[in-house]
Amino acid sequence: MLTRNPKTKCSLQILKNSVKRHHMAHKVSSLLDAYSGLLSNESMILAVNSSFVDPLLQFESQLKIIESSFGMLVVMPSLDKVKEMGSSYEDIEDMQNLYHKILHIYENILMTLVSKDLYKLQILKEMLVWMSKDSSYLQKRIMVIINKVLRFTVRKVRKYTSVDAPCLGLLAAELSLLCSHEDPSTVQQASLGMCHLLCIAQCQNADIGKDKPTNGKTHSLQFPSSDVEFLPKEFQQDKSKIAQRVGQTLLPSLLTDFVWSLLMKLSSPDDKIASDAASILKFTLEFHAEKVTMVSKIVDTIYRQLCDNNCMKDVMLRVITLLTRTSPKKVIFQLMDYPVPADDTLIQMWQAAGSEASVAPDVLKTILLILKAMPGKMEDTLTEGKCFPLDVTNLMPLAASQALCTFLPLGSYKKAVAQFFPQLLTTLMFQVFYSSKLKPKPKDRTLYAQDALRVLLNCSGLQQVDITLMEKNFWDQLSEDPCYAVYFIAKTLSEYNFPQFPETLRYLYKLSVEGPRRSEDTVTIIIFLTELLNNFFKDRLPEEFLVLFTNWINDSNPVVSKLILHRLVYMAPVINKTENVSSILIAILDAFLSKDDTVVLQALFTLRWLLNELDKVTYSLGTGIGSSYCPLMDHINGGIRSMAIQHFGQLVRDMREYTWMLNDVILEGLVPLILFLEDDDKRVAEACKNTLKICTSQLKWSTSRLLKDKNYSFEMVVLSICNNLIISHRNYIRDLISDTLGFLWSSRTYLKRASVILIGYLAKSGGHLLLRDEIEVMLRVIERLLQDEDPMIEELAEITYDIFKKIAHKLTSATLKQNFQKLLKFFYIKKLKPLYNYNSPNSQIDSPTDSKDVKNDKAL
Repeated sequence: MLTRNPKTKCSLQILKNSVKRHHMAHKVSSLLDAYSGLLSNESMILAVNSSFVDPLLQFESQLKIIESSFGMLVVMPSLDKVKEMGSSYEDIEDMQNLYHKILHIYENILMTLVSKDLYKLQILKEMLVWMSKDSSYLQKRIMVIINKVLRFTVRKVRKYTSVDAPCLGLLAAELSLLCSHEDPSTVQQASLGMCHLLCIAQCQNADIGKDKPTNGKTHSLQFPSSDVEFLPKEFQQDKSKIAQRVGQTLLPSLLTDFVWSLLMKLSSPDDKIASDAASILKFTLEFHAEKVTMVSKIVDTIYRQLCDNNCMKDVMLRVITLLTRTSPKKVIFQLMDYPVPADDTLIQMWQAAGSEASVAPDVLKTILLILKAMPGKMEDTLTEGKCFPLDVTNLMPLAASQALCTFLPLGSYKKAVAQFFPQLLTTLMFQVFYSSKLKPKPKDRTLYAQDALRVLLNCSGLQQVDITLMEKNFWDQLSEDPCYAVYFIAKTLSEYNFPQFPETLRYLYKLSVEGPRRSEDTVTIIIFLTELLNNFFKDRLPEEFLVLFTNWINDSNPVVSKLILHRLVYMAPVINKTENVSSILIAILDAFLSKDDTVVLQALFTLRWLLNELDKVTYSLGTGIGSSYCPLMDHINGGIRSMAIQHFGQLVRDMREYTWMLNDVILEGLVPLILFLEDDDKRVAEACKNTLKICTSQLKWSTSRLLKDKNYSFEMVVLSICNNLIISHRNYIRDLISDTLGFLWSSRTYLKRASVILIGYLAKSGGHLLLRDEIEVMLRVIERLLQDEDPMIEELAEITYDIFKKIAHKLTSATLKQNFQKLLKFFYIKKLKPLYNYNSPNSQIDSPTDSKDVKNDKAL
């Protein structure tokens, strides 16, 4: 073993002392540098603080200086090591004073900033963030400084009438995590800091500071006074107490910052921080989720973090559940605002939102609200019939339909589904209708509404209905014909006597009377409602539904009018048993005035069908119905003309036991019935023949045989009718002449020909009943036709003109005419002879003179 020389030993000691003194000198130098640096920084901060620089720029520059000072502070040796620097008592005391002066300068800088603007408390939050970046920074001296600044702020804000400290939520989040730190001294300081912070928050919110009862208990906070240091034990390692106190004290906006900051900590690489943040976050939302704002932003952030798989999945989904508990509408709206179809992450979020049974009704209400919109359309700017590409339009209804497939089967939603069955059923049928109209249709058809409809049936005890529909291959064809789909669903539900019928009927009625709706919605309601009524009501219908039907018949939308008229055909047996059936009939007659030809045709068909079912004794409206047919006999649409004429004849035949009620109406429609015998449309001409046969038979006129094809001649028919008019209804001749006069202006050649002939025979048979002024009018009208482009009309007009000239010549005066009018009425009866020798295109014989009836007339 080697032994050292005493001289060598002494030299080593001298060297050690020299190194130690050099090291100490370096540390002393670092303290002096920190001291001078802080003084310099303090002067710069105070200079900026008193300047007129923009507040944001001012804060940013001050924050950089503070961060620089923070760096100087954290590299300083501890107080114990500082004491070791001194070689004597005086040196130690000087070193301690220097150490404390440095800390005091930093405290003064912070207090100066905070005293002018509480917003700058955010610097404390930044300090905690800087500390968290490096575990070596987590020093008691920094926490002490933060607590001193907070205590200073508490004393200051108690003097204010109003306090604005917007950074308290973020600062509280940082302190709350330190309350669970592994270092007891850090926990102690963080708990004390939380106590100070909540005191400031209480001053900020006067209502909370009054210690109002919460859940039957009173909560009060005890804070450190200037003389007594008090540490609230409840903040230490107790995350539940922290969450309760913070949620109770912070304003909603600040609590939202608190929650948001903790949410961001969930993705921290430090498992301890992430776990503590998760616990505090869940406790906070358990107790105070209703105070959290910016729910949509939080939900969206959770979705994106879940998609990135860089967070605590179970905690995130639990947050969704807790937020849904207090803000179901905000959560659901955000969850519906993602691409369709939903990915696995979104479906998991739906399931998390659906696990809260207490808000199931609110969730379904929100989804129903979303489903009121039409997918594939931009509601604010969309013009009628115009669709935009799916990727730039509203897809939330499609997402909502798909979401129902997740929500409806959940056990927590069983009661809510039963409660909202009518709304869900009806709204999903609306969506089926909308989805079938999407332009352009995606390659994968949007069948979410159909899927949700199936799920609804199976969750509502209607599995057999779904099975029946599936066996009939209904679901595969659902979007092809949505109107038929609605009918078939209603029919199948009725066949199984579904127990939800009463509430479904009430809801459909409620929808019907609420006011204007989309035509697609009204179509669905009409089909579904009328099918249910037709299947469940075997006796008379309630009066309320008759009012609905009349309103729909006269709807401004022709699609709605036509549909209800069509559906009434199938309800004829039920309507026949209804007391106030006249209201329906009158509404249908009003539909005759529609500008839409398809509505008029459907109204004619529906009325005829109902009249076939109605008891003939109820024909109190017979006269009104007959009169309503008359204007349609001259309709521009040949189909409407022919149907109106045909139905007029059927009405007369049906009411043959009440002919006296319809005689006036028959004579009112006589002119168009005669003139349209010459119609170019064979349907109209044939209808006129058939109807005239019925009418003349009811009037006891022997004209029917002339209307047979083998005997038909227009002029002979006119001659026969006019001869019968002279005998039995001469008082109507003047009115018939007036009716015929209007057709002389027609642009249709066959009408002008026929009217010239008819007016001539009417004048010949009843000219003695006309006044001179009336004859002069007739002469002027006929005179116009003497230059007509059609030679036949010109020739016929000459004959008619001559007839009126002769009548005018016979009249000696208007006074004499009026004196003898009554006498001639009873005694002047002379049958007419053929005047025109007219051979119409529709005639079946060569010449009127070949007719057997002409020979008979000559014989007379």
